[in-house]
Amino acid sequence: MTDLPDMDSATRTEIESQVYRRLVEHLRKYPDVQNIDLMNLAYFCRNCISKWYLAAAAEQGLEMDYDQAREIVYGMPYTEYKARHQKDATPEQIGAFRESEKKASV
Repeated sequence: MTDLPDMDSATRTEIESQVYRRLVEHLRKYPDVQNIDLMNLAYFCRNCISKWYLAAAAEQGLEMDYDQAREIVYGMPYTEYKARHQKDATPEQIGAFRESEKKASV
């Protein structure tokens, strides 16, 4: 690994925050990329990010529910996103998901 620049905790947090916001913005820009495809390729999806967000909020003492966290990630209520963008998974996607679950749980 290359030498990383020295940075204080606040700078690191700000950079990580910017990266997170860009990732979420990118995922919102491409709703045609289905969650199941993300899971099959990368072992995480928008719902995972929502769960991570919810857990981080709880660590900070912030009360939030899963639907609120998903709205932050999806940029709209999940039910609306699902109606607009989510397609039924194909048998091939479901099969790939079952295989990726096995890999991700190792």
